[in-house]
Amino acid sequence: MKFRHIVVLTGAGISAESGIRTFRDQNGLWEDHRIEDVATPEGFQRDPDLVYSFYNLRRAQLQDPAIEPNPAHLALAEFEASHTARGGQFTLITQNVDDLHRRAGSRNMIAMHGQLQSALCSRSGLSHPWIGSLSASDHCSCCDTPQVLRPDIVWFGEVPYQLDDCFNALATTDLFISIGTSGKVYPAAGFLGVAQDAGAMTVELNMEPTREDFDQGYYGPASQVVVEYLNRLEDQAG
Repeated sequence: MKFRHIVVLTGAGISAESGIRTFRDQNGLWEDHRIEDVATPEGFQRDPDLVYSFYNLRRAQLQDPAIEPNPAHLALAEFEASHTARGGQFTLITQNVDDLHRRAGSRNMIAMHGQLQSALCSRSGLSHPWIGSLSASDHCSCCDTPQVLRPDIVWFGEVPYQLDDCFNALATTDLFISIGTSGKVYPAAGFLGVAQDAGAMTVELNMEPTREDFDQGYYGPASQVVVEYLNRLEDQAG
């Protein structure tokens, strides 16, 4: 086996072909809202109704029958299954808050920025599955005195989920693959350096290069370059 522990980082680019609008794009969800208003704890305190509405729209988008995993999501799940069946280790770290990796069948996954389809207790920090609209009138069932629920999203200024698990995986990887992410927002922007320090081969799969220090780069739509690259890995594994 050429690579024993493969770590994959995915960003908004992998879900764009599924119809999920991406952050910071010209036609993205930030277009009519300042980041400070809809993606910070302070914004939630100032105008919770705006924040609830913002994420309710995104959550509802996932219910659209046209939104489904694309070939890149499916290829990652299939490769994970075959790689682990050979005795390898596979860790998927996603910055996305949609559920497309889960629907595709990915198993060992860290959703470091949270998930749209859950709600967070403001006191206990416990997550609760949540499919419909969320508002200030919705409360948790985990506390003696029910507390207000908020979107289960890691906002700017908050610590991502399972960050220690991310760094532990990166410290033992021998192949790090970055897919569809700008690599500019920390802490994920530092993952490449951690993998390099571990001696891993590093590969970028994206629409265009984002930095020059990857060992390899393949560029084009995720449904094309991810599938082609994973097929090559599968062939090498024999």
